[in-house]
Amino acid sequence: MKGLRMIMWTILLVLAILHRASSHGIQPLSRIAIHKATLALATLLILAMIIYFLDYMPFFRSSKWVTVEYSSPNPSMDDWIGVFSPANFSASTCPAENPRVYPPLLCSAPIKFRYANYTSPDYKVNGKGSLKLQLINQRSDFSFALFSNGFLNPKLVAVSNTVSFANPNAPVYPRLAQGKQWDEMTVTWTSGYGIDEAEPFVQWGPKGGHQQHSPAVTLTFERSSVCGAPARTVGWRDPGYIHTIFLKELWPSRVYTYKLGHRLSNSTYVWSKEYQFRASPFPGQNSLQRVVIFGDMGKDEADGSNEYNNFQRGSLNTTKQLIKDLKNIDIVFHIGDIFYANGYISQWDQFTAQIEPIASAVPYMLASGNHKRDWPGTGSFYENNDSGGECGVLAETMFFVPAENRAKYWYSTDYGMFRFCIADSEHDWREGTEQYKFIEHCLASVDRQKQPWLVFLAHRDHLGEPMAKENLQKLWQKYKVDIAIYGHAHNYERTCPIYENQCTDNEKRYYKGTLKGTIHVVAGGAGASLSPFTTLKTKWSLFRDYDYGFVKLTAFDHSNLLFEYKKSSDGKVYDSFRISRDYRDILACTVDSCPPTTLAS
Repeated sequence: MKGLRMIMWTILLVLAILHRASSHGIQPLSRIAIHKATLALATLLILAMIIYFLDYMPFFRSSKWVTVEYSSPNPSMDDWIGVFSPANFSASTCPAENPRVYPPLLCSAPIKFRYANYTSPDYKVNGKGSLKLQLINQRSDFSFALFSNGFLNPKLVAVSNTVSFANPNAPVYPRLAQGKQWDEMTVTWTSGYGIDEAEPFVQWGPKGGHQQHSPAVTLTFERSSVCGAPARTVGWRDPGYIHTIFLKELWPSRVYTYKLGHRLSNSTYVWSKEYQFRASPFPGQNSLQRVVIFGDMGKDEADGSNEYNNFQRGSLNTTKQLIKDLKNIDIVFHIGDIFYANGYISQWDQFTAQIEPIASAVPYMLASGNHKRDWPGTGSFYENNDSGGECGVLAETMFFVPAENRAKYWYSTDYGMFRFCIADSEHDWREGTEQYKFIEHCLASVDRQKQPWLVFLAHRDHLGEPMAKENLQKLWQKYKVDIAIYGHAHNYERTCPIYENQCTDNEKRYYKGTLKGTIHVVAGGAGASLSPFTTLKTKWSLFRDYDYGFVKLTAFDHSNLLFEYKKSSDGKVYDSFRISRDYRDILACTVDSCPPTTLAS
């Protein structure tokens, strides 16, 4: 019987791999063979530009729309405009991979791009066009370039003058995260200031109360820190400096305000705008607690750049729905495949800018995913090229998680009545491994009288990973994990309470009393190209949706939990269930959930 089960799970794994391989799409920037670019000297022009750009306010602005006007004497349908930063993207900025080989004419991929005729249907006739593009502050100046001859053998026709933000180095894109203790909050942000140029700090305190200054730590990384191409080659861009501060001894559920600051060597200050957050409830606190969970959101461009193959068309809708409902969200878990930069480092700024309204207000917690971590020879369990040479360096530096070792991206965090155990599916979690021991300790150490809601999170779903199912299911059952949620498959699916492929309860909407199995959920449809389902029918699959969406958990008290699946298109609920039970229901033994006893014991 066990052999038959293994055969079935092997078939499922193959089907899952086949479906997922065709659904991830192509990183748009990888379509451009920028290293093959040549110079069309005979037609070199300077682009005419109309720029409505900088307001030079006392504080910086982190984004701005610009209008670019251009013309070409030999227009064609495959002409395109690239946005470059730094503005000087010539060969002088490109180190040779081999001392005997000259570097290419261009070695830096654009930050974004658009076809020249995108909003100018007569461009092919008169050679004139214009684009409205959104720029974000990325610690350097910008230029715009007109290319002919498509993406595979581009010819540089024209380059614009440069433009810049009032202060390119200003602190931007704060992102909150739970600290290692329940009463800690971390704030991480990006700037262009190294510690020899300015002292980073945060001014913070209770809303309306005394404000204090606390210093931050600073990290960065070099080209040699990442593992391969394109992260080391055409995708490389200086990441700036990443600062993190630990705000400690917070009062539970109290509202705090904060501002990012840098004290320059001349004793002047550079400030961000003011933000605020609500501190976490103490473990076991009986209050309304609301959690949003999703995977594989990706990023999108508000100006429509890059996305010719609808690569992540649901991403902005998910982001907009979360911002719209932010007053009803307390913490967010983005469980892997953050946004598919795939080695194009400029896109990390683009993503942190996209989620800033969310991540600056509530903890934004990450889990490891294959497009963040995997790279041959770097310790990832799946030795593929999915991270584009990043091999985890970007996520481990740009975002804080309360892991003991950030290179091992597994951790636990408490939020009121919830205990979350976050696994790293890109590292080995088979029985006996370091991660397996962590998972068991996380599940076993929670006091279910105080924290009745036990949730397991990981990127790869157990439905397509036989090793996860075979090695972890006994832990889920033994410690009565309520819900396990995954990404990786770009869709939504919910199972019945399940143990060893069998439904332990035939109810679909309202679970009362002892929950005899774990409800498994795939919530990987937050924005990346959708994955079709297998044609295999299973009794334990209760609800499937081939659409973009996310999950929300609402704990009303120690006995009542609401699960909702919402679509990103309209924010409405399309699937839901409730759990209602007493603390003693959790203590009740079910199959394989209590140790064997004898009369002597």
